[in-house]
Amino acid sequence: MAWYCSGSTNDELVENLFKVGLIKNERVKRAMMRVDRAHYSPSRPYSDSPQSIGHGATISAPHMHGHACEYLIDFLKPGSRVLDIGSGSGYLTHVIANLVTDPSSAGGTDGHVIGIDHIQELVDMSRINMSKSEQGRRFLETGIAKFISGDGRLGWKEEAPYDAIHVGAAAEKLHPILVEQLRAPGRMFIPVESETNGDALESLGLSGGQYIWVVDKMGDGSIRKEKVFQVSYVPLTDAPPR
Repeated sequence: MAWYCSGSTNDELVENLFKVGLIKNERVKRAMMRVDRAHYSPSRPYSDSPQSIGHGATISAPHMHGHACEYLIDFLKPGSRVLDIGSGSGYLTHVIANLVTDPSSAGGTDGHVIGIDHIQELVDMSRINMSKSEQGRRFLETGIAKFISGDGRLGWKEEAPYDAIHVGAAAEKLHPILVEQLRAPGRMFIPVESETNGDALESLGLSGGQYIWVVDKMGDGSIRKEKVFQVSYVPLTDAPPR
């Protein structure tokens, strides 16, 4: 269904996703409308499919960005602090910045989002991409959004805790250090490699695949995990040798 939602403009793409229910939340719709994917995707920006951005990385399909925001939406409010791991092109970081700010406010309720990636060229690219719009430049200049280079598997302890953590690449496991950096209450959206025994699956000609996990840290500090749907993401790995 998803690829039928592609459009000729950013508005058409988002409207199509909304019409078929791949995006349901009005706040998510508005936030995505305000970020032109052409600033972040070098080819076919309005196609509802993942696109290469170089360095072995991709920008996820628009409907996956919508899903991520909708699962996190209760924690993406004006004033929220968010960590976007594997931020890549910077697109979703920009969308999240829209969700954690209040356009009608003078700035008193602005949140903060950090995009982290282990490939310095992508960090540089994301800053350039966000600078292509007046709104993006304002987010960078005010510190509402910023991009840093680092190992996302370790999170970014310096500015924890976070109301929400989004992970945009598949982790080998659910890293406890990321859960520790969540606020209580807080939520993480993370693709994780299947925990099923890989050798057993290979003997059957099958693949374990990856699944999105939604991880909630409750107000009392207890953890709840839910495995929600299967996906295919590039892996969350070491930075390539230089």
